[in-house]
Amino acid sequence: MSTIKDPVCGMMVPVGEGLSVVYQGQEFRFCSDLCKRTFLATPERYATGSTGLAPGTLGVTRRIAYFSMEVAADPGMPTYSGGLGVLAGDTLRSCADLKIPIVGVSLLYRRGYFEQHLDEWGNQHERPVQWDPSRLARLLPTTVRMSIEGRPVVVRAWQHDITGLTGYVVPLLLLDTNVEENAAVDRELTSDLYGGDERYRLAQEIVLGIGGVRMLRALGYTQVERLHMNEGHAALLAIELLRERKERESPAWDFDEVRRACIFTTHTPVPAGHDQFSYELVKQMLGDAAPLEVLQMLGGRDRLNMTLLALNMSTYVNGVAKRHGEVSQEMFPGYAIDSITNGIHSATWTSPSFQQLFDRHIPGWRADSFALRHAISIPVQDIWAAHAQAKARLFEEVRKRTSLSFRDDALTIGFARRATQYKRAELVFSEPSQLLDMARTVGPIQFIFAGKAHPKDEPGKEIIRRIIHIAGQLNPEIPIAYLENYDLLLAKLLTSGVDLWLNTPLRPLEASGTSGMKAAHNGVPSLSVLDGWWVEGCIEGVTGWAIGRGSSDAASQEGSGARDARELYDKLRGVIAPLFYQDRERWSGIMRSTIAFNASFFNTHRMVQQYTANAYV
Repeated sequence: MSTIKDPVCGMMVPVGEGLSVVYQGQEFRFCSDLCKRTFLATPERYATGSTGLAPGTLGVTRRIAYFSMEVAADPGMPTYSGGLGVLAGDTLRSCADLKIPIVGVSLLYRRGYFEQHLDEWGNQHERPVQWDPSRLARLLPTTVRMSIEGRPVVVRAWQHDITGLTGYVVPLLLLDTNVEENAAVDRELTSDLYGGDERYRLAQEIVLGIGGVRMLRALGYTQVERLHMNEGHAALLAIELLRERKERESPAWDFDEVRRACIFTTHTPVPAGHDQFSYELVKQMLGDAAPLEVLQMLGGRDRLNMTLLALNMSTYVNGVAKRHGEVSQEMFPGYAIDSITNGIHSATWTSPSFQQLFDRHIPGWRADSFALRHAISIPVQDIWAAHAQAKARLFEEVRKRTSLSFRDDALTIGFARRATQYKRAELVFSEPSQLLDMARTVGPIQFIFAGKAHPKDEPGKEIIRRIIHIAGQLNPEIPIAYLENYDLLLAKLLTSGVDLWLNTPLRPLEASGTSGMKAAHNGVPSLSVLDGWWVEGCIEGVTGWAIGRGSSDAASQEGSGARDARELYDKLRGVIAPLFYQDRERWSGIMRSTIAFNASFFNTHRMVQQYTANAYV
C-alpha cells in the first residue's frame, strides 16, 4: 500500500485515507484532526520547501539543484536530443532511488527536439513533436519575472515527478515562457530544443540559469546549498547568485561564497559544444543584469564563454571519464578538473528478459547496481536465452518499421549515435568488399543503425544518406536497416537486441559515451575505439574488443581513419565473427563478463554516489 508523510507529525498516512487540505494548489494529508488544525494555523511553516512537490516528499529539504538544458525524464517527453539529456534523466532517476535531496531544473520544449523522417534516398526531414505537457507534468501556480532585451518576461514551471524504488520523489521543474502576459516572441523561447539562432540560444540560457534560480526561490527551495551545472548552458546562474548576494547582504561582489555553491560538469572536447556569445548580443539581451566588466572578468575578454564562466565560478569541476578529464585539463590549463565517469540507470536500460534473469539470480540488483558483479555465476545458457528474447523483440520492431527480415542466427551489429562527423558512423563501410567477403566466408552479418543529425548539420545528414545508399548496394547479402526517429524506446531495443555494439569516434573527441554501457547491461559486448568510457571498460576478449591504442594513438595522426578501419575489419574477420559462429559457449561467457565487470560499475548509482562524496557534501 502506498503511503505519504503527514507534514506535521511525520507519521505515514495510507494514500486515499486520512484528512486532507489543499494549500497553494498542492494537497497535503494528515493522520489526525490535530495535525490538520496545526497545519491550518501556520501552513507556511509545514509547506516550506515543499510547494509543488508530490505526495511522499513533504518535509524533504532539497539541498542540491541540478540544472541541465535537456533531460530525458520520460519516453513521452521530447525534452532531450541525445546523450546529455539521457544522462541527466538517468542521474535524477538514481538520485530518486538513492534518496538524494535534489531538484532538477530544465526547460519545457513544447515542440521538443524534432521527429526525424527519412525518405528513400536517406534525406532527413524534421517535424515538430506533438505532445501534451499536462499528461506528464503539472502546472505550478508560481511565476517569476525577468528581463530579456528590455522586455519583462514571465516564466512559469511545470513539475514532472521522478519516483524512486521506495517512493522517494525527485521533482523536475520545466520552465515555460508560453504565458499570455509575454510578447509573442518571448512565448516561443521555450518551444524548441537547440532551435533558432544565437539570440534564441542565449535567451534560453538566460531563462535556464537566471530564471531557474528565481523559480527555485519562489517555490520555497530556500535551503539549496549546491547548484550543479550539467554542461555550461546554465552558467548564468552564477551571475544571478552574485546579484542576489550583492543586493541582499554585501555592497561587494561575493565571488568566493557563490563559487563554493557551484559545481560544473563539462561534457565535450568538441569546440562547438562550448557556447560563446558576443558581448554586443549579451548587452542587448541582459541589459544591466550584470556589469560588463564582471562578465568579461569571469567569462572571457572578447566573448562570453559559458564554459569559462562555469569554470571560474565553480568549486568543483569534472569531466565525464578519466580520459576526458585529462583532455579537459589540457584544454583549460590552470583549472583543477577532476573526473567522474558517466553511467546509466541500470533498471531503466535493462531489457525485460534480463530483468527477469537478474531478479532470479541477483535479488536487489535494482537498488544496488554493484550487485551485478554476481552475474559471473549465472549459467551461460541462461544468458544466451535472455539475449535471444531481446533479439527477437528488436527484430519484430525492425519488421514493423521496414521491409527487411533479419536472421535470428546472424551476427547483428548495432550502431546508434547522433549523426555527426566525428562519430564516424560510416567507418565500417570504408571497404564494403571486405564485409561481403566476410559474410561469404565466415558467416552472415547484418547491421542496424539509428541516429538523428542536427537540423543544421549538413555533413551529419550526408552520413545518413551515404549509409542508406550503401545499404541499397549491399542488400540482400548484408541486410542494413537505418531506423528513423531514434528515441529512448528504440535505444532500449537496440542496445539490448544486437549481438555486438559498434562505436568508432575520432579520438579524443568522445567525452564518455553511454550507449555501450546500456549494451553491457544486456550482455552485449562492444567493438569500440579506445576513447571515452571504453578506455576504462575494455578488457580485450573479456568485455569486448578495442580499435586503436588509446590516448597515444592521437586523432591528429595522418591516416588514423584507414588504420581504424583496417583494425575493425581484422577484429571482425579474425576474432569476433569466428567466435560468434564457432564457440557459442565462450561468446556467452563474454556476454556474462560484460555484465559482471562493466554493468556493475558503469551505472548512475555509482556515479551519483561519487558526486555526493566529491561535490555535494
